[in-house]
Amino acid sequence: MTAAGASSAGRNGRAVLWLLADMGLNIWALAIVKAVGADYPALQLVVLRAAVGLAVILPWVWAERRAFRRIDRPGLQLLRVGLSTLTLAASFYAIARVPFALFTALNFTRPILLMVMAAMILGERIGARRWRVAAVGLAGAMVAIAPEAAAPGPGLAALVVMVVAGTGAVIVTRRLRATPAVVMMAVYTAGLGLASLPGALAAWAPVAPGHWPVLLLVGVFAQAAQLCFLRAHWLGDAGVLGPAAYLQLPLSAAVGWLVFAEVPGPGMALGAALIVAAGIALARAEAQQARIPPAG
Repeated sequence: MTAAGASSAGRNGRAVLWLLADMGLNIWALAIVKAVGADYPALQLVVLRAAVGLAVILPWVWAERRAFRRIDRPGLQLLRVGLSTLTLAASFYAIARVPFALFTALNFTRPILLMVMAAMILGERIGARRWRVAAVGLAGAMVAIAPEAAAPGPGLAALVVMVVAGTGAVIVTRRLRATPAVVMMAVYTAGLGLASLPGALAAWAPVAPGHWPVLLLVGVFAQAAQLCFLRAHWLGDAGVLGPAAYLQLPLSAAVGWLVFAEVPGPGMALGAALIVAAGIALARAEAQQARIPPAG
């Protein structure tokens, strides 16, 4: 192996470790919400998460305060906050009511739905191969949710809202690439709290004294996970991190089994396998397309 190859392998290895840290923090934040989230309105949990997250990043915001002198495209920023608030509230509501493995598996349909929405909304050209891959992934989603769909409930509906709204938020975020990271994170976190506060106050449930520490940890874990995610993608190549992200599915299934006694059925396993296969194939197709030089 050449020196350059060894350096790249080491950098990607460190990136995967950061990504694993991101996964672990996110999984345990969601596990807390799953354990106690059914006792509290989802918007109340969003407010608590946002308040703690904002406290965590305040030193960074202060250090980079000059970046806030002008915030470009405020309309898109507000749209991103609205979609993100809907995504997080639906996420917290759903995770308390559906199996952990199903929650994670359907999350992985986002790249597929993103491709479809980008074609419909942004007019991006999608080749026949990628459409076939999308069809396989969406078929996997249908297989995975079939047991839940037999007796549909609000948790499954919230899960669908989470995936659609979250994908919309990603599309809006793509249009804000020029915005500094500190501004994006601060607007996102503060916006979550402000957008959720009226609904949270209207339905506020008293927090049991024993729940305060774990609910506050949700914000700490989620904000730390964001930093780990950014570090991973700063260090690593997308071709390595894309497939590695699917490690979150078996990890989530393991937590669901060990902590919540959730045993995925064969339909769930098959659907998840189809989603993962489609996601990896889509990532490879996009990587190959990125390597093709433009004509002319």
